[in-house]
Amino acid sequence: MHDERFPGLHRRGFLAATGAASLGALALTGCGSGSTADTGGEGDGKPTKGGRLRAAFAGGGASETLDPHLANLFADAARAKALYDKLADYGADLSAQPRLAEKWEANKTLDRWQVTLRKATFHDGKPVTAADVLYSYRRIADPKQAFRAKASLEPIDLDASRSTGERSIEFVLKRPTAEFPNVLAAFGAYIVPENAGESGSFDKKPIGSGPFRLVSFAPGRSAVFRRNDDYWEGAPHLDELEFVVANEESARINALLGGQVEYAHELNPTTARAHEGKGQIEIVRLRGSAMQGFAMKTDRAPFDDKRVREAFFLIADRKELVDGALSGAGVVGNDLFGKGYEYYADGLPQREQDLDKARALLKQAGAENLKVTLDTSAVAAGFTEAASIFRDQAKQAGVTVDVKAGSKDSYWADILDNGTLCCYRSGAMPIEAHISQRLLTDSTTNATKWQHKDFDALYQQAQSTRDKTERAAIYERMQRRLYTEGGFLIWGFADWILGTARKVKGVSTKAPANTLDWARFDKVWLA
Repeated sequence: MHDERFPGLHRRGFLAATGAASLGALALTGCGSGSTADTGGEGDGKPTKGGRLRAAFAGGGASETLDPHLANLFADAARAKALYDKLADYGADLSAQPRLAEKWEANKTLDRWQVTLRKATFHDGKPVTAADVLYSYRRIADPKQAFRAKASLEPIDLDASRSTGERSIEFVLKRPTAEFPNVLAAFGAYIVPENAGESGSFDKKPIGSGPFRLVSFAPGRSAVFRRNDDYWEGAPHLDELEFVVANEESARINALLGGQVEYAHELNPTTARAHEGKGQIEIVRLRGSAMQGFAMKTDRAPFDDKRVREAFFLIADRKELVDGALSGAGVVGNDLFGKGYEYYADGLPQREQDLDKARALLKQAGAENLKVTLDTSAVAAGFTEAASIFRDQAKQAGVTVDVKAGSKDSYWADILDNGTLCCYRSGAMPIEAHISQRLLTDSTTNATKWQHKDFDALYQQAQSTRDKTERAAIYERMQRRLYTEGGFLIWGFADWILGTARKVKGVSTKAPANTLDWARFDKVWLA
């Protein structure tokens, strides 16, 4: 099955479910509603109506679906965003911004939240109601299903939650949660019409409240959408939007250069460098989209000694890692997640390489002539390069690092519980979500085995603190401890790189991948 309009686009090659294009590895959503995106290229910046934009993404083969609750890859998320809305989404600083929810308000104890919906309609003209929201969340939370947003919705007692009017909902929570709007913005928490899942019509005639309506869908090949003139935030500029599947990066850039598509998602740094400023295409860098680092297992030797962890912090030459592993397409990290995001502790001194102090710490810990295995894989850009660079840096401190390359298909599962040191990355999410998913005693993806009851208690305290300034102070205290003795050696933050035709305008340059203004094709136009 080959679409002759796009020769060379439909090569084989699935994306590993947790690999380079996976939202599992990168999520794993920027400005509030009504924000204006930056424009790439030339022109006066005044939007024009009409035309079809063709966007090339890596896809998931014949198993692709338009069920938004099953979205996993970036292509899934971009299609879901075209068709559906969430109650909230993440701004560029990863704070929750209202979408279908017009406003939200908590009670004094932060365990009941009243959400008011804005006036919006589905593609069939029916209003979006509280019943649709509760149906959508209960569908996601179905214990028999494995929908991506299920873990994010866990704080909600959906049996006790109820509609208090056609456009108002009282969410009853299982515990006080100050960051409840982050739950509304969770990846995959899209609102569908009541009973939509029971008709099995997601791939034939999906009904959403999003900026585009479906025209046609061929899994693993393409999806065509047409402008929704009745969209609550205003009709898109484009007449039509087409997603084209091109799994290999070379296919995406060649299609863009050849004029077969106008937008190519996820290009590598060397490609970007080859074409940036040359005038043929525009390169868009979404800064700070992906954290890059090494994860040290803090529950086993040698990293159960915090002096050894500190020594490794001091071994890393972060600039050399960014320059070598990311071809300079990023910024240095400071061993904390979420640089530039809400609550980030940016007042801590930037850590620099200090080999003498690293050697002294290792000597104190009785870990002179230390040998350690570093697990890596070609599962993500820069991983194998970073491992080699760090091996050479460690040698200067008398540490022997044995680099071990693992399977792309099973890497993320393999490194979760096994080994002692591994390459790690993460995409955009609130700092609160990073803590809850990865740094609490019972976190399901705790790759550093950081398990401290007093740290858990601080998180619970932050969650039940109503005053934002006081809450920020608690998060800073937690980050100071991670900076001193945590298990994540975070050496950089990588750019997420897009390519567009020069006539494409309105693509945001400030929205990390997975945030509100990423893949906002309703804000894009063709000049």
